[in-house]
Amino acid sequence: MDLFDLDRTLARPLFHRAAFPWEVLASLGAFILDLGPRLGADYEQIVPGVWVGMGTTVDTLAALRGPAIVGRDCDLRPGAYLRAGVLAGDGCVLGNSSEFKNAILFDGCQAPHFNYVGDSVLGWKVHLGAGAICSNFKAGGGPISVEWDAARIPTGLTKLGVLAGDGADVGSQSVLNPGTILGRGSVVYPLVSVRGTVPAQTIAKAADSGTWVPRRS
Repeated sequence: MDLFDLDRTLARPLFHRAAFPWEVLASLGAFILDLGPRLGADYEQIVPGVWVGMGTTVDTLAALRGPAIVGRDCDLRPGAYLRAGVLAGDGCVLGNSSEFKNAILFDGCQAPHFNYVGDSVLGWKVHLGAGAICSNFKAGGGPISVEWDAARIPTGLTKLGVLAGDGADVGSQSVLNPGTILGRGSVVYPLVSVRGTVPAQTIAKAADSGTWVPRRS
């Protein structure tokens, strides 16, 4: 399954070492701490374990806890909370009252309003509408499986959010259940609860229907 343009993230080496994309999350924090001191002069370490790129605006009400890397020309708005293990690319919006934990955001991602992104990978130019949630823990706990190339694969993880392919667009107040995969260019309508896999270039209109409508260009 082709989800990501790996030229759009500093985490590219992690993906090359992994058989499946969710495997990168286990070593993300250590990767950030190793990469941070080797970043170029267009990055600054603003507090221990947190590096921010040139042109990025960090609101005084944002909270950043390392390890974390935020790319260049990003916008961290009031109430944005980075909680250990976040790698955001260039041109990202980490917005008002949004929380990020153990997550990779490729270049151009937008999570601008009241979002939760935990144990997730958001590809290039993924957009989350206001209040969209990447749920990373099953009700009652237990291991999480994913639908991958028509097979059900156990991840061995009890915390895993969403793998959102490049250009996926998620409507306001939607919930992406643990282990959800969004194909490239897919769309989730507002107020929809999604689990499983939404194929590339399709629209999810109803909760857990398993029936996806082709996206019109």
